[in-house]
Amino acid sequence: MSKNLCIIPARGGSKRIPRKNIKDFLGKPIIAYSIEAALESKLFDEVMVSTDDEEIAEVGENYGAHVPFMRSNKNADDYATTADVLLEVLEDYKKLGKTFENICCIYPTAPFITEVKLTEAFEKLSAENLDAVFPVIPFSYPIQRALKFENTRLKFFSPEHENSRSQDLEKAYHDVGQFYFLKIIDFERNKSFFGKQTGGIIISELEAQDIDSESDWVLAEIKYKLKSRR
Repeated sequence: MSKNLCIIPARGGSKRIPRKNIKDFLGKPIIAYSIEAALESKLFDEVMVSTDDEEIAEVGENYGAHVPFMRSNKNADDYATTADVLLEVLEDYKKLGKTFENICCIYPTAPFITEVKLTEAFEKLSAENLDAVFPVIPFSYPIQRALKFENTRLKFFSPEHENSRSQDLEKAYHDVGQFYFLKIIDFERNKSFFGKQTGGIIISELEAQDIDSESDWVLAEIKYKLKSRR
């Protein structure tokens, strides 16, 4: 049994940003950043791209990833979850006689990932006997004072915190959607990235950016340039 497998799920279809997974990001296809971080970490017995798209497969291989098989049509549509994709990949590797202890799912549009963060997550997974570890950032404003509209009028979700001081409220975090380090035995049982023993590593706002629109893309490039200068 090999220890670690890196899976980069990158299907061809992308409606909001055409060819998103291989679109140029500051001089190279955005998927290249995920592949290079995985390879530079030296954590993985294999770094692979799961795709249904021949061009994405070629780009992935050009940057050092493996594409030992193509993704099925069933898991290449808008309804397939990332968990579905990973489970299919694991089954396909078993057919090749290969099994692993841990997997790391790295999204192809996550240029802020570094080998340092991957190593930090893996060490936490191992040292604390967790079933999953992924990066999180704090919400920029206390969620306890969130607002909602009721019949065009603003109301507090939690009225009891209307007069609470921000510094007195418990800090809340959210998943940044970059990568997930998972113990396979727990992932195959739960079919989820979140289990009973899930840990996180905290990163800064400058190290994360959702990329779901063209304006998100521009913001990500600005952040990346600023981070690189620092």
